[in-house]
Amino acid sequence: MELVRGRKIREILLHNQNWWLFYIAYAHLIRVDILTNIIKILACGTQFMGCHTYLCFNCNTTKVVFHTCKSRFCVSCGKKATEAWIKKHLQLLPQTTWQHVTFTFPQQLQPIFWLNRHLITKMVPIPARIITKHAMSMGVIPGIFVAVHTFGRDLKRNLHFHLSTTLSGLSIDKTTWMPKLRFNRRKLAIIKAQWTSTIITLLRNEYNSGNLVLPKNITEQQFFQYLDSYKHRPSWVVHFAKPSDNHYRTIIYLGRYLKRPPIGETRITDYDGSNVTYSYFDHHDKSLHSMALSVFDFIKRLITHIPDRYFRMVRYYNWLSTRTRNQYLPFIYQALNQIVKKLQELSWRELFFKNFGKDPLACPCCKNTVMLLI
Repeated sequence: MELVRGRKIREILLHNQNWWLFYIAYAHLIRVDILTNIIKILACGTQFMGCHTYLCFNCNTTKVVFHTCKSRFCVSCGKKATEAWIKKHLQLLPQTTWQHVTFTFPQQLQPIFWLNRHLITKMVPIPARIITKHAMSMGVIPGIFVAVHTFGRDLKRNLHFHLSTTLSGLSIDKTTWMPKLRFNRRKLAIIKAQWTSTIITLLRNEYNSGNLVLPKNITEQQFFQYLDSYKHRPSWVVHFAKPSDNHYRTIIYLGRYLKRPPIGETRITDYDGSNVTYSYFDHHDKSLHSMALSVFDFIKRLITHIPDRYFRMVRYYNWLSTRTRNQYLPFIYQALNQIVKKLQELSWRELFFKNFGKDPLACPCCKNTVMLLI
């Protein structure tokens, strides 16, 4: 029996020509952006990506460092991007009270959005507009960012949105820092109703404009009746987490999913050459489960969540938007008696040292750390 090399995603794709055979079978269904990212992953850290060559001037030893792919679907590159994103936002966002809100909708409507991926872009601003509207009715303009999640822990398609909002903010005239907001039960019910009606209206408008592809189980004659049947389902959920004076936990939570593959390789517990087994935590019964899939099914679930090129997984609103944050953040930091932090990016060398405890440019022979680029 052939020896299976390991449980790394790239090794699974390469073993037994899994990716090539999958591509032959499903080439007509695979998006160009999926192909681009898979090619990057397979070439990451190899001669195909190019390299830098360093020289130790003490003993004339040379060292070649191959370039990485920079794909957020790549495990190693995603780790670097995640750490950079987390560090940036810990420095950028003001220390004040934040509240995390999750927006979901019925699973039965999910196929419509997966067949019409352009709708996801139109959906992202909706939670921000709803929360902003209610905050402004209380005299406050909050800082908001929204993150798109497309998967559950079992890798199934599960499109939903995570919103983080400050519970204090600028006054309507943008001259004063206002005290904390409070979303009472009545407001929560109104927010949920608005979320439901806005998504239903979006689908109706897209259908009337001729921009909607329907799943095979829904006919054109049934579509509006189908939407109406889901208007009042309890599976429309707007969940408000407990407010926190520290945004660190939210940033860490979101960062793990925004810049990395939908599954960490430590969760892949077995690969026997034909099937992949991975573990996941189920929030419903609060227990750890295991799932075994054929290689092709595993690849299908994995690549579904590769976003289109230039699609932004995080969007910023109000005074946190990239267009206005430089104007308002200095004033906000001053109002909160906080110091504006300078954003400092770690170089690849510093990040390598942080993660592995050794200098990647140390000479392997004389241990001299002054290897220079040639």
